[in-house]
Amino acid sequence: MSVDNSQTANRGARTRAARGAKKPHGQWKIDGTEPLNANEEFKLADGGLNVRERIENVYAKGGFASIDPTDLHGRFRWWGLYTQRKPGIDGGKTATLEPHELEDEYFMLRVRIDGGQLTTEQLRVIGEISTEFARGTADLTDRQNIQLHWIEVESMPEIWRRLEAVGLGTTEACGDVPRVVLGSPVAGISVDELIDPTPQIDEITDRFIGDPELANLPRKFKTAITGHPSQDVVHEINDVSFVAIDHPEHGIGYDVWVGGALSTVPRLGERLGAWAAPDQVAEVWHGVVRIFRDYGYRRLRNKARLKFLLADWGPEKFREVLETEYLGYALADGPAPTRPTGPGDHVGVHKQKDGRNYVGATPIVGRISGEQLTRLADLIEENGSTRLRTTPHQKLVILDVPEDRTESLIAGLDEVGLNARPSLIRRGTIACTGIEFCKLAIVETKETAKNAVLDLEKRFEETDLPAPLSLNINGCPNSCARIQTADVGLKGQMITDDEGNKVPGFQVHLGGGLASHDREEAGLGRTVRGLKVTADGIADYVERVARRYADQHDGDETFAQWAHRVDEEALL
Repeated sequence: MSVDNSQTANRGARTRAARGAKKPHGQWKIDGTEPLNANEEFKLADGGLNVRERIENVYAKGGFASIDPTDLHGRFRWWGLYTQRKPGIDGGKTATLEPHELEDEYFMLRVRIDGGQLTTEQLRVIGEISTEFARGTADLTDRQNIQLHWIEVESMPEIWRRLEAVGLGTTEACGDVPRVVLGSPVAGISVDELIDPTPQIDEITDRFIGDPELANLPRKFKTAITGHPSQDVVHEINDVSFVAIDHPEHGIGYDVWVGGALSTVPRLGERLGAWAAPDQVAEVWHGVVRIFRDYGYRRLRNKARLKFLLADWGPEKFREVLETEYLGYALADGPAPTRPTGPGDHVGVHKQKDGRNYVGATPIVGRISGEQLTRLADLIEENGSTRLRTTPHQKLVILDVPEDRTESLIAGLDEVGLNARPSLIRRGTIACTGIEFCKLAIVETKETAKNAVLDLEKRFEETDLPAPLSLNINGCPNSCARIQTADVGLKGQMITDDEGNKVPGFQVHLGGGLASHDREEAGLGRTVRGLKVTADGIADYVERVARRYADQHDGDETFAQWAHRVDEEALL
């Protein structure tokens, strides 16, 4: 693919070449399995999957005070549980307090939803669990999961019973394991998809999720698979991704990508130049995750992602090791995917293969409630469907809607708080959990983002934004909301306002983005020294920079192209 310099298709930071004698990286196949830090010690002492029996038979009966600290701060994650932040702790204290000082005696629970695939029965169960056990909380994540808050350990046996009765679970929803597999939200039903990736997703999850052999990785491992030409699974920022292509000799299969991730050292994934047939995908996935297990860096946790290994090895060596040590055969060479054909969030009304419609809708920044989820399940069934999907963009897609029920569904969605015809700013904004519940966060995000969206909708009420604009808001530097790949990405931090006061605010990243119908290649955003906005100044800033873009852009120049081209003064 050609590089569009105006969009700075930067693949991200590379690790420094080794110089002289260095400490071991903690690579199992090179350095042995002796633990080199506390995280590796607890994982080797007892596997994270083993903690479920203690949760059900010990901790659920003894309450929060009975939980072993290593289980609490380590192994609980293997079953989707993190302690949430204690209310009232200022963001300025996030980096100075110990975890036990920050945490409350309640948990965030992540429900794992591979491929985003849900039935209305499953949705209703999640809504009921939210209402009964989670004070009505529910967040759609940009990993296609649903997160609940205020969960007590005493409730977990019953919650698991209800989830598993309808085919859901929380196994390896967090932890140093293979996390949820992102999949195209329109798999199997879109008119223009190249291939339905559901069989590949199912094979991976059925064979390998919960496998003790893969339950002690250096850190988390993220997967994405799509058969849709919009490339709707943010494949460039996953550890391994499979993107459907039509090979000139072998037919429909997948282009293999590895080593993408953001956080504080962002790095875009790279193609291996390899084509995987549908029946090879699970084995290729298994080979990549075992490379990470065996060769990934374990000594320093901030270097323990696959992107650092890829940066040192390069894609050629990575592919060679994959083929020779793990697969035992060479993969076919393959062409790169073509440019995405359209937006990957699937918002709006679209035709299915069978003549029915699918309808994509958005809440404001992924925040929803248990009551809304149960009402939504009823609404979907009332309009002739029983299936829906979550998306990597904090959206929902309702499938199988009869033509004569589509407008009725859309009207009902509006009443529930979901919009199938949203403003551009509502459609384009996502936000992480933020300081309300997250122990790592520095600033509040969900309510801040919601207020900014509502304010901007009023400001652009007559004209809407001059172009689609992605606004990603994150409560800390870790980029759960993908700030480096947004038109406007906001990284939470304490800043100094005009009066010299320390207040919640954000550092601004501009012009980032993943491959899309108007962007050939992914690229990281641009930062301008000293460009920060206060939490209550987001709408002012976005309006100002959007109107400047409208006045100054050349022809069909996108916001990202403009933001990388203009002088810094235009972005202040």
